[in-house]
Amino acid sequence: MNLDELKAIREKAKKDIQLRQKEARIKIVVGMGTSGIASGAREVLRSFVDEIAGRNLVDVMVTQTGEKGFASQEPMIEVLEEGKPGVIYGNMDAEKARKVVAEHIVKGNPVLEYVIETS
Repeated sequence: MNLDELKAIREKAKKDIQLRQKEARIKIVVGMGTSGIASGAREVLRSFVDEIAGRNLVDVMVTQTGEKGFASQEPMIEVLEEGKPGVIYGNMDAEKARKVVAEHIVKGNPVLEYVIETS
């Protein structure tokens, strides 16, 4: 590896860190506890990350948390948007994740058929 390649890797890493550290307009929190993972939370997390990257939504952050405490509704996610109530979705899968991005994240319309609680 030459010096230019190393510089390019460093610049990419700096940009990735800046994206993670910047204030996100919307935060999507995926429950990744044991019951969530057993119910498919990894696939749900991957779908959110892929959909957000594919749409180049740089002000949306996907993160994870432990058990949400409602195993029968796993995989669960929470959408947090400043100044608005949090929205908790249950029984998520990859297709539902894509719909939540298209409708809730992009258009601002929560997908009511998947909502199990607002906070």
